Amino acid sequence: MEKWFVAAKKADFDKWAAEFEISPVLARILRNRDLTEEAQVEKFLYGGLEDCYSPWLMKDMEKAADLITEAAGQGTFMRVIGDYDVDGICSAYILTKGFQMLGAKVDTVIPHRIHDGYGLNDELIEEARRDGVELIVTCDNGIAAADQIRLAASYGIRVIVTDHHEVPFRLITAEDGKMVKEELLPPALAVIDPKQKQCGYPFPGICGGVVAYKLIQALAERTGNPALEGILEEMLEFAALSTVCDVMELRDENRILVREGLKRLRNSVNQGLRALIEVNQLEMKSLSAYHLGFVIGPCLNATGRLDTARRALELLQSRSKAEAFVLAGELKEMNDSRKALTLRGVAEAESHIAADHMEKDKVMVIFLPSVHESLAGIVAGRIRERYNHPVFILTLGEEGIKGSGRSVEGYHMYDAMSEVKHFFTKFGGHAMAAGLSMAWPSMALPSMAVPSVAVPSLTGKVGAEELIAAFRREINERCRLTEEDFTARVHIDVPMPLDYASEKLAEELELLEPFGVGNPRPLFAEKDLIFLAGYRMGAKKNFARYTVQTPSGSRKQLVYFGDLESFGSFVDEKYGPGSEAALYEGRARLKISVVYQLGKNTYKGKQELQYIMQHYC
Repeated sequence: MEKWFVAAKKADFDKWAAEFEISPVLARILRNRDLTEEAQVEKFLYGGLEDCYSPWLMKDMEKAADLITEAAGQGTFMRVIGDYDVDGICSAYILTKGFQMLGAKVDTVIPHRIHDGYGLNDELIEEARRDGVELIVTCDNGIAAADQIRLAASYGIRVIVTDHHEVPFRLITAEDGKMVKEELLPPALAVIDPKQKQCGYPFPGICGGVVAYKLIQALAERTGNPALEGILEEMLEFAALSTVCDVMELRDENRILVREGLKRLRNSVNQGLRALIEVNQLEMKSLSAYHLGFVIGPCLNATGRLDTARRALELLQSRSKAEAFVLAGELKEMNDSRKALTLRGVAEAESHIAADHMEKDKVMVIFLPSVHESLAGIVAGRIRERYNHPVFILTLGEEGIKGSGRSVEGYHMYDAMSEVKHFFTKFGGHAMAAGLSMAWPSMALPSMAVPSVAVPSLTGKVGAEELIAAFRREINERCRLTEEDFTARVHIDVPMPLDYASEKLAEELELLEPFGVGNPRPLFAEKDLIFLAGYRMGAKKNFARYTVQTPSGSRKQLVYFGDLESFGSFVDEKYGPGSEAALYEGRARLKISVVYQLGKNTYKGKQELQYIMQHYC
C-alpha cells in the first residue's frame, strides 16, 4: 500500500518565477526541496564551486594540514588506510595522489572485506609497525577506532583521522536530569569529521571522499604547491563519484560538487575511469548521477565484495590505456557475477520472510548463512525497498557473524544499534545504513545462554541462530516506529494534467539535475486517465507503452518501466479478470490515476516528450 501526498509548501511562486525566469511549476518544485530564501534558490540553480564551503571551517583541518606538510617535508613514511567501498577507495586515491604531489613518502592500504573487516583493526596497526610506518592517515574510517589508535601510539605511530561517519557516544545524565550524548572521540593527533559537535562545518552531510578532497584543497592553499593545485580538477571527479555512491543527499554543496564533478568526468583524463565507462558502453558526454550510482560505482564495489578492493584502486591508478582496459574488464565481469549472486540472496531472504512471518516485525533481522557477507548490504537494500521496513541481513564470516543494515525515514539506524551495542563486537554507520560484527556465540548476553563456538560449523550455525534471535527480539522491542511509518509515501510535487506538459517544461526541469537522494526527479499526478491500449516492449517484453485518454479528450503515450506483473494484477483486481488482456489487445477503457515523471527521449536522432508512469491507483 502507498499513500500519496501533494506537497503544499507555500511561497511567492510568481515572484520566484519572474526573478529567476522560470515557470511557476519549477518554482513550486524548488520550494518542495525545502528552499525558502531567494539566495538558496539562486545557489540551487546556478551555484558554482565558489559557493562551496572553505575546508578551513572543519575542526582540526589546520592541525592536520600542518602535520602532513611537515611530515612530507621531513620524508616521514606515511600510510593512507581507506575502506573497501567506493567512498573508501576514492578517498584513498584522492589522499594518496595528493600526498604524492606534495612530495611525501606514502603508500596505501585498503582493508580486505573478509580478512580485515571495516576500518582500522589491530592487525593493520601491527602491519604498519612491521613496515616502519610513522604516520597513518585514515579516510572514510577511523572515528570509531579509539583502541587501534591507542595501540598505534604505543608503537610511536602517529594517526590523523579523516572520516564522515557518526561519532561514537555514550549516554550520560546532565545536570537537569536528562540523558544526553557524550562523544567518544579517538585519541588521534587530528580528527577531521564534520559530524563532530564542535566542528561547526556548515554542511555536515558530506562523504569521506569530499572530506579527503577538502584536505587536499587545504594543503594546496597552505603550500601553494602548483602540482597539488593542478590535480584538484581530477580530485573533484572522485569527490562526485563518492558522494553519489555513498548515497549522500544532493543538497547544498553536495549538489554543486556532483554537478561540477560530472562536467569534468565527461572529459576525464583518468585512464581507469575512461576504461570503465567504455567497457560498460556508456557515452562520456551523457554521463549522469544515475550512471555513477548504478553502473560505475557497482563495478568498483564488486572488487571489494568478491575479491579485494585493491584492484579497484589499481584501476584508478592505471598509467596506460591497455592496463586500464584489462582491469576494467575484470571489474565488469565481477559485477555481472555479483548481480546473479544478489538475485539468489534476495530470493532466499524472501523465503525466510514468508516462512517466519517477518513482515509483522518492525525491524527485519534475516540470517542468510549461505549468502556471501559482502552482498549483505545490497540484499538488505532490496528488501528494504520492497517492504519499507528497516532491515538487517546477517551472514557467517570467518571470525563471527557479519551484517549490514538499511533503514527507512524516521529510524536512525546507528542510534538504534547503539541501544543494543552489547550484541556487537564492532558496528558503525549513520541514519540510513550500518555495518556490524558479532562474535561467535560465547559472549554473555542478558536473559540467554548460548554455546561457545570457535569456528563456522553446524553447531556454530545453531548457536548463531540463537544469538540472532535474541538480537531480533531486543531490536524490535526497542523500536518506536508505528504501522504508519511502514506505509510507503509518494510525495507529489505538482498535480498537473498531461496536457499541460511541454518540451519547454521538460528542458526547464534539467536545471534541477543532478537528481538523486534529497533531490529526486519531480513527480506529477493526474486523476482518472482512461487506459485504452498497451504494448509490451523491450527484448524481454518487460516494459510497456500505454495509450491513454486525458479528461480533455486528447491522447498521450505513457511509458512504464516497473513491474508489469504487479500492474496486470492490479488491473484485473480492479476491473475484473481479463481486463489486463483487454488492455494489451487494445479494447480497454480503464480509469486509472497515475503519478508520472516528465522527460525527453531521443531515438534514432529524433527527440520527443516522454511521460513515465511511476505509481498508479
